[in-house]
Amino acid sequence: MKRYLFAIFCLFALLSSCEIIDVPVDKPQNPDNPQDTTAIVSPSDPAAPRSSDYLYDMSVVSDIKLSVSQEDWNTFLTNFDLNPDNNTYIPATFLFKKGADSFQLDSVGVRLRGNTSRRRPEGMTGELHQSQNADWHHVHFQVKFDEYRDKLKFCNSDRVILKWFKDDAMYCREVYSYDLFRRFGVWTAPRVSYTRVSIYVQGDSKPAYFGVYALIEGVSDAFLANRKAAGKLISKNGNLWKASWGATLSPNSMSDDKMGVSVTSLNPSESVNYVYDLKTNKKTGLNAARTQLKEFVNTMNGLSSGSSALKTFLETRMDVDQFLRAYAVNVMVGMWDDYWHGQNNYYFYFDENNKFYFIPFDYDNTLGTSLGMNAGTQNMLTWGSLDNDRVLMRKVMSITEYKERYKNYIKELASADNDYFYTDKSMARIQRWHSMISPYLANDTGEDMMLNDVPAGWGNCSFYRLLTGNDQGGNSGEANWFKTKIKSINF
Repeated sequence: MKRYLFAIFCLFALLSSCEIIDVPVDKPQNPDNPQDTTAIVSPSDPAAPRSSDYLYDMSVVSDIKLSVSQEDWNTFLTNFDLNPDNNTYIPATFLFKKGADSFQLDSVGVRLRGNTSRRRPEGMTGELHQSQNADWHHVHFQVKFDEYRDKLKFCNSDRVILKWFKDDAMYCREVYSYDLFRRFGVWTAPRVSYTRVSIYVQGDSKPAYFGVYALIEGVSDAFLANRKAAGKLISKNGNLWKASWGATLSPNSMSDDKMGVSVTSLNPSESVNYVYDLKTNKKTGLNAARTQLKEFVNTMNGLSSGSSALKTFLETRMDVDQFLRAYAVNVMVGMWDDYWHGQNNYYFYFDENNKFYFIPFDYDNTLGTSLGMNAGTQNMLTWGSLDNDRVLMRKVMSITEYKERYKNYIKELASADNDYFYTDKSMARIQRWHSMISPYLANDTGEDMMLNDVPAGWGNCSFYRLLTGNDQGGNSGEANWFKTKIKSINF
């Protein structure tokens, strides 16, 4: 009897710990055809993919459909009118197709993303959903799988970013950058793949097809857990920060009013944004996280540049090699709105041993799209400031060994002996991606439906091209980004 009760107890404990994702039979299963209730495999099926590598597969264009009730979609539109910067989620059904595989997750959260790129996904201010002749617009989305259902994941991911190719008529800049990080062993960078996105407002005759998007890994708890599972991190329970404009990692940016937990409300007056935005341990760990960050920056700043004491500190307290690899890629793709030059757009993480990891983020304005510099010819040793307001970069570059390693990584990226940045191989990669996505560019927004080899029109280097051009950096007609960048290496 005791053995029997013990077995029942063990079975109950096992079931309680399992992540269960159901497929309700009282909901339409196929948003292309609301009358089709053919079951789609639930990700809780033992045969379903568990690795996030399945999700970020660059060899195929997946298909994502978000099914939303008309009431919730109208709430989505109204929320934008109340505050375009709001981060309020609405519930949706998430359908993912890849080849012959189909998976469905119910009750996921969907919200808008972006800064200057935010806009209404449908119609004008005050308008509700139009079932016929809707006026659709490209927008960035975030899908959070566990917003309404605790611990819900898909392919070991708790969220994904769906990003349209704003100002990138080549449909490749951010994809190329994240792919290059991966190729060069920068495991702290998010992963990426191509996907097709559709929105189905329930009751409509068909979904609205939004076209080809970048499917980008969100930087979150699951991001950390996946890297811990891969043996890259010792823990996933440390402090993760998002750094926005002004995040110089210098003592003068370490005041408490710049470090906190950002809140974006439907009421703009109730919103608060911090330069350093804590993303984990938010409820009880803010004070300890602030203390940890201040101690790291202030201690590093107090050590003499180029000294053995500084080198020992950096070796102990951060992953220097990942940082150097990340910055070699950063300058080769021409990311000017970054930590070093723009004091912007990155995350960082402290593990439970107080070790710092740099996480590059937001690489859409690259490969010739730039402001404030000619990113193709800018000196890569003085990419940005090396004075007191970029303490991390100044201190790292003061160590001769690290500076030489950074230079060698740049030359390695540019070498014809590997499949990293070299002109012919980069161009072939982009052309291969174009052959994958070209059949799917036409979409119901009527926007961005042609490939065009030009950078963003608002940039200061309109002469850069990715598939044609010379190595003159704009001094003689159209310039090829890859040729120019390789030629600019002068060390």
